[in-house]
Amino acid sequence: MSHANTVSTPSLKVWINAARPRTLALAAASIGLGILLAAAHGPLNGLLAALTLATALLLQILSNLANDYGDSLHGADSQSRVGPRRAVQSGLISRRAMQQAIVAVVVVTAICGLAMVWIAFGRTAIYLVLIFLLLGAAAIWAAIAYTASSRPYGYVGLGDLFVFLFFGWVGVLGSYYLQRHQLPPDLLLPATSCGLFAVGVLNVNNIRDLRSDREAGKMSVPVRLGPQRARVYHWMLLIGGFGAALLYVLLNYQSPWQFLFLLTTPLLLRNGLSVSRRYEAHELDPLLKQLSITTLLFVLTFGVGHLLA
Repeated sequence: MSHANTVSTPSLKVWINAARPRTLALAAASIGLGILLAAAHGPLNGLLAALTLATALLLQILSNLANDYGDSLHGADSQSRVGPRRAVQSGLISRRAMQQAIVAVVVVTAICGLAMVWIAFGRTAIYLVLIFLLLGAAAIWAAIAYTASSRPYGYVGLGDLFVFLFFGWVGVLGSYYLQRHQLPPDLLLPATSCGLFAVGVLNVNNIRDLRSDREAGKMSVPVRLGPQRARVYHWMLLIGGFGAALLYVLLNYQSPWQFLFLLTTPLLLRNGLSVSRRYEAHELDPLLKQLSITTLLFVLTFGVGHLLA
């Protein structure tokens, strides 16, 4: 039975767990890739880089809190769910307290984002300020509307698309443009890599929760595809992400250092094989963290390789 409205004072540990720190690696990866590639093409504004990273991490925390709250409303966090214990559904945090936390994180995220855009452009390019403010508003909406809106897009299978856009194209290209004020078209390739790997993490999560999501009417991609085809889809995401990165290096080859990211190949293969062979939800759960860390390592080796080149 749900205890979602129990009145209590949650501990700091409970709030930290609700923010799901292990998911923050993906937010750091998308911004980190854009910043590292920008550093390979010129000097960095350190304060701007820090604000960009902070804004991305706050957006991810916002998404996690809103997801916790939204799934408790729509029934996806039922007793049959196997993943980590959710704070609202288990009664550790009341719905009212979670609502207040979401509003607070929105305010802090908006302040951080405004400072980021102001430092990047100031008054000299008001149209760019407006574009990035609109992107920021869209990111806040996407973080909340995934499960916590009246018509959550995560429940109709659109989560993969939004994760790809925001953890791939928007995160990588946006953080690069803030630094360099230009955008080479071929940067879409590494941005695509980052986005596809992020979707891979979501896909593992949704394969793990396939049974409880189906029962709750949450039509994620694995629910629509079925368990077997969802695993084929997972391989497509991993191969597509790796291939886009390889193509970018081949098109912009300068030094063998640019192939440093190949060191992550065994980790990607391990993840794909493990997802293909493991069917119990508790066996799939550790693969979320493994792919998140692998994505972060991919970003670091890809970015450092270009810096060294």
